[in-house]
Amino acid sequence: MVKHADPNSKLIAENRRARFDYAIESDLEAGIVLQGSEVKSLRQGGANIGESYASVEDGELWLINGYIAPYREAKTWGHEERRKRKLLVSRKELARLWSATAREGMTIVPLRLYFNDRGIVKLKLGIAKGKKLADKRETSAERDWNRQKSRLLKQNR
Repeated sequence: MVKHADPNSKLIAENRRARFDYAIESDLEAGIVLQGSEVKSLRQGGANIGESYASVEDGELWLINGYIAPYREAKTWGHEERRKRKLLVSRKELARLWSATAREGMTIVPLRLYFNDRGIVKLKLGIAKGKKLADKRETSAERDWNRQKSRLLKQNR
């Protein structure tokens, strides 16, 4: 029997640049506190997490500079587009994130914003270390070599 994809599960926004600019050490899933107009706007696909980041402030995890487009139908009770949004993680995860950023000099980068199979908005965060220019060149060269290698293997068959 073929399993069909859940209609509730859908990708809203992806930070594709993050994997180029950062070396992702590990990742985790976090919930996000949203207003009603924000959820409706996300259902229409109006979001951007390319310039955003997460930080631990006062014992809480926050998404900073994440853009959610205004919802046209919510004129009076709309939301601020680039407000700080609280992220929901366990205390254990929060302690791990705080130590990674404060002690080890890591960065918390949002990777994907999506609706899970239950229709709840989730944010996939990556704990990352910034790449230097030489590392970015190395990654690019390795990607090119793998692409060329796969082409050569296809031709030899």
